Amino acid sequence: MNPYVILAGAILSELFGTTALKLSEGFSRPLPSLGVLVGYGAAFYLLSLTLEELPVGVVYATWAALGIVGVASIGVLAFDEHLDGAAVAGLGLILAGVYCLNVLSDVSAH
Repeated sequence: MNPYVILAGAILSELFGTTALKLSEGFSRPLPSLGVLVGYGAAFYLLSLTLEELPVGVVYATWAALGIVGVASIGVLAFDEHLDGAAVAGLGLILAGVYCLNVLSDVSAH
C-alpha cells in the first residue's frame, strides 16, 4: 500500500484521538477517554508502518504539521475557537513547509 495513504490514516487517527482528548474533560468521561486510546493507538501503529518505507524526518514532520493544522481547524469548526491573522499565517507556513518537504525536496520518496 502507498505509504502516504497509511500516513494519511495515521494523521486522521491522531485528529480523532486529539478531538476525543478535548471531549474527555481530563479523562473524566469514559467514552471519549476510550476514543483517545483508540485514536492514538491507531495513529502510532499506522505511523510505524509508514516508517518502514519513508524517512523518519519526512514522516514525523508531515504527521506533526498536518496534525497541527487539522487540530486547529477542528478547534475552529467544532469548538468555536478563534484564530487571528498571525495564527492563520503560521498555519499557512506550516503547510508550505510540508509541501516543500514532500514535493520539492529530494529527501522524500516520490
